[in-house]
Amino acid sequence: MATQLLMPKATAVWLVENTGLTFKQIADFCTLHPLEVQGIADGDVAGGIRGVNPVQNGQMSRDEIAKGEADENYKLRISEPKVKVAAPKRRGPRYTPTSRRHERPNAIKWLVRNHPELKDAQIMRLVGTTKSTIESVRENTHWNAANLTAMDPVTLGLCSQMELDMEVRKAARSAGISEDAPEGTRLMTAEEALNRAQYEPEEGEESAHTPAQDNYDAEREAESVFAKLKSLKGADADAEERD
Repeated sequence: MATQLLMPKATAVWLVENTGLTFKQIADFCTLHPLEVQGIADGDVAGGIRGVNPVQNGQMSRDEIAKGEADENYKLRISEPKVKVAAPKRRGPRYTPTSRRHERPNAIKWLVRNHPELKDAQIMRLVGTTKSTIESVRENTHWNAANLTAMDPVTLGLCSQMELDMEVRKAARSAGISEDAPEGTRLMTAEEALNRAQYEPEEGEESAHTPAQDNYDAEREAESVFAKLKSLKGADADAEERD
C-alpha cells in the first residue's frame, strides 16, 4: 500500500513558501490541482492554514527538495516511513466460543419468536451464525428442531444486552414500530427496565412524594427548627433571671 502524505494542503503551503519547486511538482506531490497550488501562492486558497514542514515529520528529505529544485521535471517522492503500521484487519463473522456454539439455534429461536422485526443480518451479528441456519430454525426444518428451546442470547453469553437493545431499536425504526407502543406488545430494554425500577415503588412501599408533599414536609421541618430556637431562647432568659 502506497504511503499517504499527511496534511497535503498544509504541506503545500510550506513548500510554496519555503522552496523553489514548481506548482506542478508541489501539486503532484500533495495530490492537489496545479491551479489550487497557484491559489495558495496568490493567497486566495488556504489563507488560514499554517504550513507543515514535511522534512520534520519525515515524509521528505532535503536532498529530495534539492533534486526537485534542480530539475523542474523531477517528480518528488515520499520518504519511506521508519515505522510501518499494519493495515487494519477486516472484521469477520462474530466469534462464538466453542462451548457455546451448540446453543446458537436456541438463541435464534428466541430472537425469531420475541423479535420478529429483526433482520437475518442482525441475528447473524448478534449470535454469529449463518443465514441458512436462521431459515431452518424459523421454518422448523433444523435437524434438531424437536429439541430446540428458545433461550435468551444474553443469558447464554452470545451477546451483550446493549448489543441486543441496539439491534432491536434499529429494527423497530426500520419497520416503523413506535417506541411508545402499549405496554405488553414489546419487550423492555435493559435501560427501560432500570429506569422503571428506579422510579416505580415495589409492592408494599410508599409511592414517590409529590411536589406538594415535598413543600409540606419542608414547611414542617422549618417550623420544628424555629420552635427549638424559641425554646432555647426561653431557657437562656430563665437562666439569666435566676442569676
